[in-house]
Amino acid sequence: MQNSHVGIYDTGAATHVGKVRQRNEDSYLTRPEAGIWAVADGMGGHEAGDLASQTVIAALQSIEAPASAADLLSHCEDRVASANGRLKEISRERGGGIIGATLAVLLAFDGFYACVWSGDSRIYVVRGGEIVQLSRDHTEVQELLANGVITPEEAKTWAGSNVITRAIGVYDEPELEITSGALQSGDSFVICSDGLTQHVDDGEILDRVTTKMPQQACDDLIALALERGGVDNVTVIVARYQPEPAPPTGLDAEQPVPPRERG
Repeated sequence: MQNSHVGIYDTGAATHVGKVRQRNEDSYLTRPEAGIWAVADGMGGHEAGDLASQTVIAALQSIEAPASAADLLSHCEDRVASANGRLKEISRERGGGIIGATLAVLLAFDGFYACVWSGDSRIYVVRGGEIVQLSRDHTEVQELLANGVITPEEAKTWAGSNVITRAIGVYDEPELEITSGALQSGDSFVICSDGLTQHVDDGEILDRVTTKMPQQACDDLIALALERGGVDNVTVIVARYQPEPAPPTGLDAEQPVPPRERG
């Protein structure tokens, strides 16, 4: 049953191993009834990548329907911290080495959304015919761009452009970035692994999301990534928001905590 505080979402999702990799190390979660959508992209050798992403997604899967926006965000942070500790434990059991996953999470409650992420899996919103990247890649090349060391054109061919600076399971405490805002009717959120964005540009994502239903948009984007080489696992979720009609009478519901951003 749909949570009345979350709203109504038409959700599509798809994942593919790609044309090069032998194993799909991406995992995803769609729980519109709880206001949670997530993509995790695992890393680590010897079957560790898929274990890492599955561990993070399983932790988020256990979140109960929230009582408030603050409650939902708090539970998300707690579950991610738990998964981070578990991955560190697995790494020690296996003699060291990185076992981790990038993570991009969309949370929604009472007309507000929050994006929570670590790494280079992305969250976009398509609104009013435009696409905006809500997350900011945690990569070396993005840091160089932000500091003005290289230009956007140089970034496209920069060596080591996929070097990640944050991920779940890498450090003793997870390094999450959070941003939030108000939902608008018709907002379409796109959550994806970098297997999509290294082959498909923002304009092409915008085109599919605005002209297709969410599941068809996901299927078309996966097909486009594969057509262009599919060098990595690729996962995409599209969640389109429609608020429920307001009740005819009654006081406004308690508002969630104001949007906040933390790096």
